[in-house]
Amino acid sequence: MLLEVTHETRYAYTPPVETAQHLAHLRPLVTASQELLEHRLEITPEPAQRSESADGYGNARAFFALESTHESLSVVARSLVRTSAPVLPEAAALALPWEQVRERFRYRKGAPYDAAAEFVFPSRYVPRHDDFAAYARPSFAAGRPLFEAAEDLTLRMFTDFIYDGDSTEISTPAVQALAQRRGVCQDFAHIMIACLRTLGLPARYVSGYLLTQPPPGEERLVGADASHAWVSVYLPGGEEAGSWVDFDPTNGRQPGEDYVSLAVGRDFADVSPMRGVLHGGARHTLKVGVTVQPVDAPAEDEDAQAPAA
Repeated sequence: MLLEVTHETRYAYTPPVETAQHLAHLRPLVTASQELLEHRLEITPEPAQRSESADGYGNARAFFALESTHESLSVVARSLVRTSAPVLPEAAALALPWEQVRERFRYRKGAPYDAAAEFVFPSRYVPRHDDFAAYARPSFAAGRPLFEAAEDLTLRMFTDFIYDGDSTEISTPAVQALAQRRGVCQDFAHIMIACLRTLGLPARYVSGYLLTQPPPGEERLVGADASHAWVSVYLPGGEEAGSWVDFDPTNGRQPGEDYVSLAVGRDFADVSPMRGVLHGGARHTLKVGVTVQPVDAPAEDEDAQAPAA
């Protein structure tokens, strides 16, 4: 599937900002199921400095600095991405019991290092807590394959939780979102990761976009799509490297070719689309709009509306 992604971020400052430095994760990943064909980042006003580098997780991050007074900031990322359905690991990896994966990541002197071990530990938005283990346990029966258990946990969360954009903020603790069974995709991703890590299993946060389909007869509104978040679970390999397999608890499914992966990390703090340090600008307003549309859609569907993910 060929997808065009436009991610617009606009700030208005009162009083004006004198100087600023920003870091952005807005360039889609290149993976086995995702090819980045085009990407450009349009910044207004023009930065005095800008550069791009890879972070510790392989994500592309853009740095830019503004050294003159400005009342507003516009950052528009435009990307053209070709996606395909992810290929699952071999049957042996899919059949691994979850306890066997957990034992692999217990510390043992002299054990070979696996980079996925970093994703077993707590992080800023994903603490360990007994409540996460209690919620996860019905999905993790003795001897059950990790893939099957993660799939069951995904479906249970989809059934048990209500998507409510007014119920949480990014600072809302994941254990609180778990208790109220409400939140947004960031909350659900953090909760599922916390469930897995509390059981000793590696899991990471994925940020990106989802092409959503409109109700029949409704038009697509530019900016109606939203940034999305889901979960990657690690399945160890034999002699070869293991595989990360994605699950989306917000929609109760595995991501397919209608998903665009932007960045991966321990939690949202590692992959925030935009962050910065400002001198001035005590107050600000923020508007974010994301549009994901198929480039090769039939003519009658080109104006179809996608609701927010």
